[in-house]
Amino acid sequence: MPLKWRCTLVLLVFLGSTLGWSQKIAWTFAVSGDSRNCGDVIMPAIAASALQDGVKFYWHLGDFRAIYDFDQDYKQRHPKASIFDYETNAWQDFIDQQLNPFGNLPVYLALGNHDTAPPKTRPEAIQQFADWWLRPEIKDQRLRDDPSDHELRTYYHWILNGIDFVTLDNASEDQFDEQQLKWLWKELERAAKAETVHTVVLGMHFALPDSFAAGHSMNESAQGTKSGREVYAKLLDFRKTTHKQVYVLASHSHFFMSNTYNTACRRVKTENAVLPGWIVGTAGAVRYRLPNDIDGTTAARTDVYGYLLGQVYSDGTISFAFHELKESDIPQPVIDTYTKDFVHGCFEGNRSPYIPDGPLQPPNCP
Repeated sequence: MPLKWRCTLVLLVFLGSTLGWSQKIAWTFAVSGDSRNCGDVIMPAIAASALQDGVKFYWHLGDFRAIYDFDQDYKQRHPKASIFDYETNAWQDFIDQQLNPFGNLPVYLALGNHDTAPPKTRPEAIQQFADWWLRPEIKDQRLRDDPSDHELRTYYHWILNGIDFVTLDNASEDQFDEQQLKWLWKELERAAKAETVHTVVLGMHFALPDSFAAGHSMNESAQGTKSGREVYAKLLDFRKTTHKQVYVLASHSHFFMSNTYNTACRRVKTENAVLPGWIVGTAGAVRYRLPNDIDGTTAARTDVYGYLLGQVYSDGTISFAFHELKESDIPQPVIDTYTKDFVHGCFEGNRSPYIPDGPLQPPNCP
């Protein structure tokens, strides 16, 4: 190579490095769900760590409190409380102990099945958490989509730096219902046409059907199985026709799992039938065992707490990394409130032998 061309190449490499031509992380966000049981201990640590990471927002994928029985952390702080006292104050406890530590950082909420468990209801949740579902960017986006749409719903979306974040509500066995599906189809049509949107990220409580954690997902109900498969197929078609990125995030199963839709049935069904998906039910809930039939392509861990850190690149692609929290990450004021022994018990205990059933295998694919 002539000397002048070698000098030009060196100069281009130098300028590319200096000006940031190589792909760099533009910004980050944090996601997790299932903060019942020990969530009052774990969530303040998630907040402190996420704030230190400099995230743009935190996304909670549901199950704020246990509701069907006392959360251990609540009972530790209120040992004489009756179940009536607990059910009356559980959601305010979630706000005080788990959401307030995020300060001014935007927090987005999805409903979980425990958030609609009796005596709690979806209408009560809408009333209790209206301030979160009426954040200005959510309300403004809803009215930009349809100026006549003034309905407050538990499913919504907002757009940030070319990423369309869609929160879905599959917190009960009747979901996704027809109304929510119609809304989602319209939203995907808008995202397909929008030149400024290059990525869609969906967050929900239950994982879509037929994942490695199928036994603890939308497969639990007939309506969930049917409607969830419709959503999965629609997302595949959206990705194929638009060439835009699609990512699916869920919790409900109390462990961390990546590549959750890379099942045998998905791989053999059609080419490119696997959506990138993660499960991150690691915000304090009693921790389950991992499914028996996950394969070597799937990173999965249990008996851990933490959150998924979404790292957004300038072209709209997103990489996800699990940020584990250790006992030493619990803030001292939390330890002072709950005692060192209780905090230690959340890490050494708070485990369940439950193992979610895996998906159907060939030739019995859905």
